[in-house]
Amino acid sequence: MSYIDGFVIAVPTARKQEFIDHASKAGSLFKELGATRIIECWGDDVPNGTLTDFRRAVQATEDETVVFSWVEWPNKATRDAAMQRMDDLMKTDDRFNPEKNPMPFDGKRMIFGGFAPVVEL
Repeated sequence: MSYIDGFVIAVPTARKQEFIDHASKAGSLFKELGATRIIECWGDDVPNGTLTDFRRAVQATEDETVVFSWVEWPNKATRDAAMQRMDDLMKTDDRFNPEKNPMPFDGKRMIFGGFAPVVEL
């Protein structure tokens, strides 16, 4: 069964193209490490909630857009192996080297987690 890594981040709206470039570079590395699908979604209809919402979850400011992303892996073992390789690749592969391909957002406010699908239609 597949395995999903999910992410929610706040990206400065003016840096949209930088984000797309960054995500494309990093995504190509995920694909090489076994990811089967990578989706990066720029917030289009992200309403403010009464109790909680995506914007509050990542402390998005008025000049930021919420991005919802996920990486699909064929299984958890492939994902875990890829994550172990990431540490080494951050030092040797420019696509994932924060000095050569810096994140155009505040990574401290990123929400992320791994998920095992329970319904797939």
